[in-house]
Amino acid sequence: MTKRYLLFLLMSLSAALSLNAQTFDFDMAKDGKGLKSGFLSVEVPDGNYLVRVTFGSKKRAGETTLRCENRRLLAHNLVTKKKEMKTLEFVVNKRSPFITNDKRVRIKEREKNYFTWDDKLTLEIAGEAPAVTAVHIEPANDVPTIYLCGNSTVVDQAYEPWASWGQMITRWFGPEVAVSNHAESGLAAFSFLAQNRLDKIMTTLKKGDWVIVEFGHNDEKYKGDGFGAWYHYSYNLKIFVDRVRKAGAEIVFCTPTQRRAWESDNKTIKNTHGDYPAAMKALAARENVPVIDLNMMTKTFFETLGYEDSKRALVHYPKGTFEGQTKDFADNTHFNPYGAYEVAKLVVLGMKQLDLPMAKYLRDTDAENAEWKNFSPATPDDWKTFKWVPSPMTEFLKPDGN
Repeated sequence: MTKRYLLFLLMSLSAALSLNAQTFDFDMAKDGKGLKSGFLSVEVPDGNYLVRVTFGSKKRAGETTLRCENRRLLAHNLVTKKKEMKTLEFVVNKRSPFITNDKRVRIKEREKNYFTWDDKLTLEIAGEAPAVTAVHIEPANDVPTIYLCGNSTVVDQAYEPWASWGQMITRWFGPEVAVSNHAESGLAAFSFLAQNRLDKIMTTLKKGDWVIVEFGHNDEKYKGDGFGAWYHYSYNLKIFVDRVRKAGAEIVFCTPTQRRAWESDNKTIKNTHGDYPAAMKALAARENVPVIDLNMMTKTFFETLGYEDSKRALVHYPKGTFEGQTKDFADNTHFNPYGAYEVAKLVVLGMKQLDLPMAKYLRDTDAENAEWKNFSPATPDDWKTFKWVPSPMTEFLKPDGN
């Protein structure tokens, strides 16, 4: 953890707390706490929580990024003038591995230290000039929830420089809906089920909720009798469809994101997923499941960037880029913050194109918004102008799956 970061301990903050209502109010202006990068954690039960944040400062102009849990993006480089205040609301999902007294999510060893699974709701205040005046937290369990299921291309990556679209898409949703990301690196559809992760979702899934499913990268690695796109993979996806609909919720498929693998011309992305995208689409057609075709969208995205610049969307960094990094990173599967941000926008674009009901909860995505004007996989944002203030936590161990 870098020296510029402070860990905000709950007892050190000026807070008004109602234990019965699990409501918290923090005066971040006191002692200048809201003008420093750091973390704010409160111990709460599993559930959704409305987080109301007042950005700005009477003392200076600000540029603030707000993240929660495992680097889940809420506000990105939000600018405030001196004495200007902006209040935004978000809904943050907090969970633990608990299912019943006899059953838990079978989390991996490396997940045990993640903010995702602890007993606290954690906010991270960051930015070039962070400025937060107040934070209010209260339960919000009456809002619909979007659950994400998937692998390392979807998960809330805990450490820089890795990132995934599931932890960026929260930037685009207002306080009328929660996003609960249950994806984990290295998982296939069947291992997600075997580790009780869908069982955990089922404990809170209700009518009006959605489940978005993206698998394929790891499913295709399993060989042998019974495995493959058209039976084993399709069979497990069908389990997701049946269980989600039985709970009265809706399901959406995302075809797997492309790897940065080029044909010999270095201009055309090579299909490394075999029949898996087609198998997902075929099941979706039979079961009337909407499909966001990330496979095709990320193909266009990579080809638009080109052979060299496509590296800028992935974890490609020469040794020494990060403190303590002794080897080059050349990962053609896992996204960096810029790539994850762009793929999240592709998912949002897919929601809008399909006119999915959840799209009504999007914010700042109208055609007149500068960031969305003319956005498409063929016209991505310029990586040169993308600004990301990193979290202090870094790890050089590659996420499971490749």
